[in-house]
Amino acid sequence: MNLTISGLRLGGMIGAAPFKPIAPETAGMPLYRAVKRALMQAIEDGRLAPGAAMPSEARLAANFGVSIGTLRQAVGELVAEHIVVRRQGRGTFVARHSAERFLFQFFHVERGDGRREAPTVELLGFERGRLDDEVAEALGRRPGDAAWLFDNRLMLQGRPVAHDRIALPVALFRGLSEKRLHDRPGTLYRLYQDEFAITVVRALERARAIAVDRATARVLGVPPGAPVLQLRRIALSFGDKPVEYRVSTVHTAVHDYVQTLVRPG
Repeated sequence: MNLTISGLRLGGMIGAAPFKPIAPETAGMPLYRAVKRALMQAIEDGRLAPGAAMPSEARLAANFGVSIGTLRQAVGELVAEHIVVRRQGRGTFVARHSAERFLFQFFHVERGDGRREAPTVELLGFERGRLDDEVAEALGRRPGDAAWLFDNRLMLQGRPVAHDRIALPVALFRGLSEKRLHDRPGTLYRLYQDEFAITVVRALERARAIAVDRATARVLGVPPGAPVLQLRRIALSFGDKPVEYRVSTVHTAVHDYVQTLVRPG
């Protein structure tokens, strides 16, 4: 089934699997946004898997019944949001979580002189527990729901720089274990994507300065009460679905929290 918007049919095929009909609420939105939403749906439901090559621009534009310019505008937004990547001379691919993507999209700590590198991660503890009220609300779950709770220490240039406390709903990550966390070959978000079909596309963070508590002070090797930066992050998958809650405590004596701001439009 196809749906006509502004006199144009939005439907078509990716491989042998047709796009789902464009949702009625897309009526009235810019055409490229409707195309973008259809592509997002194909990625979200797995018809375009992480790492897969997208069909050519000409084929996609023909399938959607839109101009190449409209199609490029839709794909351009997906590139800007790190959902797909363009590779010179090879085409456009659904993004996979890699160390490089983690470093530049989700890890914003670097040395004061600008040196930037992926951290070494040490798993400090792992257990099955329950979501408290605050975390349950952040994840859109009920207080007391089963959760995986674990701690990581992040090292840069041999220095402890961050302590992460992470909560995941067991309902989304069934079968997770300490061994799977410890032995993962790539980033944590790559594990989510490859083994649980959960792709983190963006995150919401809130930052505040605090005095470090004794437990985290031991992890970071600083005196209790030392000033640190605390970040509370909700990681979001497609459709802004919350999948992870993380509290990061960052020691900023030598390292800075650096965020690049992009002007809209």
